[in-house]
Amino acid sequence: MKSLSAPTSPDGVLVVDKAEGMTSHDVVALARRKLGTKKIGHCGTLDPIATGLLLLTVGRGTKVQDLLMSEDKEYVGTFLLGVTTDTQDREGEVIQERPVPALDETQIREAFEKFRGDFYQLPPMVSAKKYGGVPLYKLARQGKVVEREPRLVHVYRYTIDRIALPEIDFSVVCSKGFYVRTYVHDIGEALGCGAHLKLLRRMKSGRFDVADAISVTEIQQASREKVLERLLSLPEVSRMRGA
Repeated sequence: MKSLSAPTSPDGVLVVDKAEGMTSHDVVALARRKLGTKKIGHCGTLDPIATGLLLLTVGRGTKVQDLLMSEDKEYVGTFLLGVTTDTQDREGEVIQERPVPALDETQIREAFEKFRGDFYQLPPMVSAKKYGGVPLYKLARQGKVVEREPRLVHVYRYTIDRIALPEIDFSVVCSKGFYVRTYVHDIGEALGCGAHLKLLRRMKSGRFDVADAISVTEIQQASREKVLERLLSLPEVSRMRGA
């Protein structure tokens, strides 16, 4: 009698479109259950309010995780002027409210231009960056504020897609380790009225595009075999990266 063998452990990269309200770890946990493998990581945390491209590295795919995380990212988003929060996004507690002046496109563009090319960002307290081995967000929950080292980041290009004060829609192509929340916060300060991030969607990371991603709903509803069909093999990933 032929014995049934256990499913083979998959290797590769799964391109996922993260839903709003989920953490990146929620998506990893979902994929672990569906694929029946523990060895899954993710490349680049997306906050719960954010949607879009999240790369999951599966099996031996975890060996290229650092390479994938180092690639440039593209985001689209909306920010709200006049209100600053402790998390720099809409989920945080309101710190300050200020009137929004009658800004024109020239003034707004001048503020964006201050944050193009190379510049330094101060990582927000509510972030996954670690201080003494402890994620900053855990310290923030305890009401602690610690010294953070500014990090050099780069904005390759941006667009201002809609101005409907107090809201502004934008896109940005940036380097790894970039905090879009902080970018929005800093532009708000440059405009003199403050701002926080309302909506965010990651569109691209390196050569990977959200248009090719599998949705969270599809992962939940599809069979293991169907999800595995969407897994990019390591040779495919290597070719996409031009390696």
